[in-house]
Amino acid sequence: MRYVIVGTGVAGIAAIEAIRSLDKKGEVIMVGDDPHGFYSRPGLAYYLTGEMHDKGLFPKTRDDYARLDFKYHKASVSKINRFEKSLLLDGKTPLPYDKLLIATGAIAAPLTVPGANLKGVVKLDHLEDARHILSLAKRGRTAIVVGGGITALELTEGLLARGVTVQYLLRGDRYWSNVLDEHESRIVEARLQEEGVTLHFHSEITEVLGKNGKVSGVRLLNGQSLKCDILAYAIGIKPRVELAREAELALDRGMLVNEFMQTNDSDIYAAGDVAQVYDPASGRSVLDSLWSPAREQGFTAGLNMAGQKKPYIKSPPFNVTRLAGLTTTIIGAVGHGLDEDIVGIARGDSETWRQLPDASVAQSGFDVNRIRLLVGEKNLIGAVVMGDQTLSMPLQKIISGKMDISSVRDKLLTQNAKIADLVMEYWSNYVAA
Repeated sequence: MRYVIVGTGVAGIAAIEAIRSLDKKGEVIMVGDDPHGFYSRPGLAYYLTGEMHDKGLFPKTRDDYARLDFKYHKASVSKINRFEKSLLLDGKTPLPYDKLLIATGAIAAPLTVPGANLKGVVKLDHLEDARHILSLAKRGRTAIVVGGGITALELTEGLLARGVTVQYLLRGDRYWSNVLDEHESRIVEARLQEEGVTLHFHSEITEVLGKNGKVSGVRLLNGQSLKCDILAYAIGIKPRVELAREAELALDRGMLVNEFMQTNDSDIYAAGDVAQVYDPASGRSVLDSLWSPAREQGFTAGLNMAGQKKPYIKSPPFNVTRLAGLTTTIIGAVGHGLDEDIVGIARGDSETWRQLPDASVAQSGFDVNRIRLLVGEKNLIGAVVMGDQTLSMPLQKIISGKMDISSVRDKLLTQNAKIADLVMEYWSNYVAA
C-alpha cells in the first residue's frame, strides 16, 4: 500500500502518525513545497514578538521523523490524475498512489486594492512572511494593520514588540464583533490604546499609496490618507483548492468530505484548512481553520486511509489565544447566529474560583478577569474566559461533554450571580462524584 500526503502541515503529520499506528509496513510519502516542512504555524505570533526563537517553531526531532518512517519529496504537485491514481510533481515526475490525502491548507486572502503589490505590504501566512516582517520592523517605523480577527492582532503585537508605531484599521465599530461581545471588544481596544496603538473605526482602504515602488501610506473610503512604512493585512483565508478543482473533486468553499474525511473519490481524502467536513450533529459541512481540529481531522483521515472506519466527530471549538496581551479562551458557540433559547451572562472577577484543584492558570498578575457563559436549556453552549484561566479547562469539559447543568442553571441566571463560583462548585461536585 502506498499512502501519499500532499501538504506539510499539522494535518499531514497527524495522518502519518495515524497510518503508522495501524500499518507499519506500507510506504508513506509526504509531498510539500514549503521550504521549511512541518512547523508550528500558531508559534509564528510568538516568533514575531521575540518570545520564541525560530528553532522553537519546529516541534519534531530527527528521531521523531525516523520513527514515522516516511519519505519526503520537496516538490509542487502540478496535477492529480484520478483515473491513473497518480500525481504529477513539478510538471514532469509521476507519483502513483493507492490512498491520497490532500492537506494543502489555506492561504491569506489577498488584498485586492490598487497598490497592494508595493514593497512593504505584508501578510502572515508562513515562516518566510514572518522573517520578511521582521526585516522591515525597525524601531521608529510606522505600520498600518488591517483586519478584524486574531491574526491582525498578532501582527499588531509583533510590530509593537519591535518598536514600530502602529495604527489599526477596523471596518466596523469594534474589534472582532462576530465573536466577542461589546464589553470584551472594549477591553481589548483599551489595552491596545494603552500600548500606544491608534485605532481607526469604520475604516476601509481603497488604495495603497507608494513612492519609488514602496508603500508610503493608504487612502481610506472617507478620503482620508494615512502615512506608513509597512502595511500588514489579515482579512481572512482561502482554502488551497486549485488541485481539487482541476481534478473535478467536489467543492464548496473548501473540499467537501464526509465524516470519514473522504472526498467524492473514495481513494482521496482531505483534512485541515482545505477541508469542508460534514458534521453529523448539525447536518452541515463546515470549514475549520484552527490548529487542533486540523490535527484531529488529519489523524482521522489517516486511520480511514489505513482501513479503520472511524468518523470525525467535530468537538466544540476550543481556542486559547492572547488578545492584546490578555490570555483569552473561547469555547463552543459564543458569537452571532445563536438560537433564541440561549441566554448569555457575563461577570467580572471572583475570589474563590482560583481555588479549584488541578487548576491550569495560563496567566498571573492579571488586571482583567472576565467570564461569559452562553446557557442553553440544559447545557452550557459556549464560554469566553479572559485573564485568569482557572476555569477554562473545566468549562471545555462541561461544554464538550454536554453535561447537564440543570442543578445550577437557575442560580447562574439570577441577577448578580457569582457565576465563576457556581461553575467551580458544579465542577468540584462532578469531580468528587
